[in-house]
Amino acid sequence: MRVDDFHPMPRGMQFHTSTSAKSFIIERERTKIPERYTWNLADIYPDDRSWLEAKQCFVTEFPAVAAFRGKGAASPQSLLACLEFVSRLDKELNRLYCYASMQSDLDTRNAIYLAMKQEVGAIEAEFAAAVSFIEPEILSLDKATVDAFIAREPGLETYRHILNEKLRRKEHIGTEGEEKIIADAGLLSDAPLTVYSVFANADFPFAHVELSDGKTVKLDQAAFALHKSAPLRDDRRKVFAAYFGKLQEFQRTFGANLYAEVKKNLFYMRARKYPSCLDYALDGNNIPTRVYTGVIENVNAHLSTFHRYLALRRRILGVDQLHYYDLYAPLVKDIDVKYTYDEACEHVLASLAPLGEEYVSVARRCFTDRWVDVFPTTGKMSGAYSNGGAYDAHPYILLNYNGKYDDVSTLAHELGHTMHSYYSNTHQPYPTSHYSIFVAEVASTFNEALLMHHMLHTITDDDMRLSLLGNSLDGIRGTVFRQVLFSEFELLIHQLVEKGEALTGERFSELYDELTKRYYGHSQAVCLVDDEIKVEWAHIPHFYYRFYVYQYATSFTASVALSERVLAGDKETTKRYLTLLASGGSDYPIALLKKAGVDMTTAEPFDLTMKKMNAVMDEMERVLAKRTR
Repeated sequence: MRVDDFHPMPRGMQFHTSTSAKSFIIERERTKIPERYTWNLADIYPDDRSWLEAKQCFVTEFPAVAAFRGKGAASPQSLLACLEFVSRLDKELNRLYCYASMQSDLDTRNAIYLAMKQEVGAIEAEFAAAVSFIEPEILSLDKATVDAFIAREPGLETYRHILNEKLRRKEHIGTEGEEKIIADAGLLSDAPLTVYSVFANADFPFAHVELSDGKTVKLDQAAFALHKSAPLRDDRRKVFAAYFGKLQEFQRTFGANLYAEVKKNLFYMRARKYPSCLDYALDGNNIPTRVYTGVIENVNAHLSTFHRYLALRRRILGVDQLHYYDLYAPLVKDIDVKYTYDEACEHVLASLAPLGEEYVSVARRCFTDRWVDVFPTTGKMSGAYSNGGAYDAHPYILLNYNGKYDDVSTLAHELGHTMHSYYSNTHQPYPTSHYSIFVAEVASTFNEALLMHHMLHTITDDDMRLSLLGNSLDGIRGTVFRQVLFSEFELLIHQLVEKGEALTGERFSELYDELTKRYYGHSQAVCLVDDEIKVEWAHIPHFYYRFYVYQYATSFTASVALSERVLAGDKETTKRYLTLLASGGSDYPIALLKKAGVDMTTAEPFDLTMKKMNAVMDEMERVLAKRTR
């Protein structure tokens, strides 16, 4: 399955609501949401019956792959026939999964769609087991033979990078029998994520809290995302204490589930003969581990810059002591800019102008042709994501739009993923259309940078500019420092399990508490991390996506380098950036980014990001100086 096309983004990003949008948030009933704000999943399958027929057809057809056993690598023609057969079926399997999973995400309580998604998962495991003989047969060839096959059969050119990649990882591929066992293990591999998703989104007994206006709010994930930025500090304090306090009551359950996820990764690491879970996770995209460890080292070396941001936030908020629950507070009081979803779309479209008319035209179709499911409804999956796995249809975006600026930014972010999928799927054949997550997050954060540039150039009011500049810093905090904290935590817990330590919810909280306090300067009173924050790890679904989050930080730094050049009018960089989007998985991500003009094996992209961060803080201090005259 191309699950890497599924970009889960429970970013907690929020936005100011307009009157028209607010009614939808209060309503929270899907049947009363206007159709134009909902997905049209009929673009994948017309209805559930059509999905069922396609599933039955797939189940009937895929056992025919056995006819290639022992013959797939016998000649260029047989190899091409085998690869094309499997590729066609894999494309249909992804289509089946996309429909079932997205229907399930619209209401995680719906047992029918959950069962459909689980059915596809079981079929996927059977399919993987059925085709497990192919890789060992390919690996019986050497590179010279593969090159000769491609020269004799031009159709194999599409698969050149894929074949070379298999040869590169030859030492990590088992015998046919071993590969079947590993494939059969896929029947169990999605259990931790499935349990987490259902429990955290549907069955969790969310806390209730009474706010200063007398209203009692049920703090599900969407409500927490909205109310954690409440303008009144006491409301924020109560919201954080109630939300994370309830999580702490269940930290043993969350801990057992996360420990199961880590042990699953340990199994695959050992089965694939890697020295560590990190090596296993990164080698799939040929990413050197020094890229991962390097970004952690870079962030820790620049915590003083991060602490400068925290001190600036404390100064603007006018509080004696900054607390963790102050990190999402609006920086400027009495700035209550509200955007409807339609206004958000227009701002995003305007910001994308530097990328050209074709890019903007496709983005507009995304908004008008129901590629986006917009508003939070009861049972809907929290957060936001883009799913580009339905190759012959189009990508989809899931939002939980609350109407604040961060929701506009989230829309731009997910649209970046969607446009990446669109360009990749329309310019690449299916086998090379799947781009890596490492490159994917460049496209998303690139769009966020364009949006911020547009907003800053359309607003002249000092208070509003201060608010947006602060939002830019919040983006760097959330995308670089926060995600790298997650990355360091994820690396640490895997290293401990690799050494034989058993982890519990209490131990996860202890480790997370220590890291968070170090990053936020708790002991120096830069930002106090209150006790309940130690269980925040249970709030983060990304830990079930195996060393995923570091790519937010690396991609953000890459997008800073690229977007600054595009905004400066560099036409060549713009052209190379669009080529990057259209390249899919035709090469390794590090190589694709080098072609676009960014070398991620160096510290330069990170250093440029820190330079930009300090420049934003300098500008904010100039605005603050004007206000105090």
